[in-house]
Amino acid sequence: MPLLISYIIIRLSIGFALGAATAIAILFQWFLTDATFLGPLEMWLVIYGFGSVFGLGYLATSLALDADDDGA
Repeated sequence: MPLLISYIIIRLSIGFALGAATAIAILFQWFLTDATFLGPLEMWLVIYGFGSVFGLGYLATSLALDADDDGA
């Protein structure tokens, strides 16, 4: 696999995992404090929403921080 493709897949996966873990923690705290019920589709959409945003943010941040500055 080309180096750039593996770099992108790894960074997106790490960011998605961080976002999904954050969403699960938020949903868990929400279920402990509120007695309302969310269906599986709503929970998946919240997890996917957090995961996709975190994934793209993690990728963009890693690309920006790993960029070579030529002193320009």
